[in-house]
Amino acid sequence: MSAPRAENQDIAQRLREGADLLEAQGANPFRIGAYRKAADTIAALSEDLRVIFETHGLPGLDAIPNVGPGIAGAIAEMLTSGSWSQLERLRGTIDAVRLFRTIPGVGTQLAERLHEHLGVDTLEALEVAGHEGRLATVPGVGPRRAAAIRDSLTAMLDRSRRRRRGPVPPPGVEPGVGLLLEVDRRYRDDAAAGKLPTIAPGRFNPQGRAWLPVLHASIDGWHVTALYSNTARAHELGRVFDWVVIYFHRDAQPELQRTVVTEMRGVLAGRRVVRGREAECRAWYLSQPEAAR
Repeated sequence: MSAPRAENQDIAQRLREGADLLEAQGANPFRIGAYRKAADTIAALSEDLRVIFETHGLPGLDAIPNVGPGIAGAIAEMLTSGSWSQLERLRGTIDAVRLFRTIPGVGTQLAERLHEHLGVDTLEALEVAGHEGRLATVPGVGPRRAAAIRDSLTAMLDRSRRRRRGPVPPPGVEPGVGLLLEVDRRYRDDAAAGKLPTIAPGRFNPQGRAWLPVLHASIDGWHVTALYSNTARAHELGRVFDWVVIYFHRDAQPELQRTVVTEMRGVLAGRRVVRGREAECRAWYLSQPEAAR
């Protein structure tokens, strides 16, 4: 039996670090245990993970003992991009600008505008914003440029999806707005009561202070993480503690995100709404007339 490859050991170590950070941040013990079991299995694996992935795709990773669809997706992300966005978020070091610069035709300034205006920090979430028409609302990005960015981004992600060779759910699959609004309520209540662990974000935090509350939960089959928005735009508008970013995924589906804000005008003024899904929120509130503001 040949010695495990260094890349296997690196991925195992990242999974262990993710488990340690999840434990420190109060996540579900079963999820923590799953990462640790997968890390132990991968560390002892004699086969090269990259060879397994390139030969058998996502199903090959999923077939490894103690590696389910979700962890297989995380391993695939590490193998294809060299990074793991969930780990960077747990560390408080995620760099959306660097990630968006990998899109053909997107430089540093445009990457910053995409992140700050849309409030997204993953390629999948940016793709969703493009399909919803929100790319064209970014300053300096008109309909033609938005279409070019969307096409380049979709081509990038399609190449990654083809390499996975597995049944990946459509990128637009999301929880209902009722679930997202409940996560938002729980996060803000627990943060105000001081019940949540805090992390030290890498941006807008020169003193390195752990001030950003984080919530991890598993609800109706969805893994969710909620944090206040730590973007330049949120700081500029004084909305850091109003805008709540919720990340969600299940099984092997890529992680997506939505931002919940207090609506400032119109029939939903004063209500919490999921940005980009306002019409659904209006219908949800109409179906629950006693829903709290």
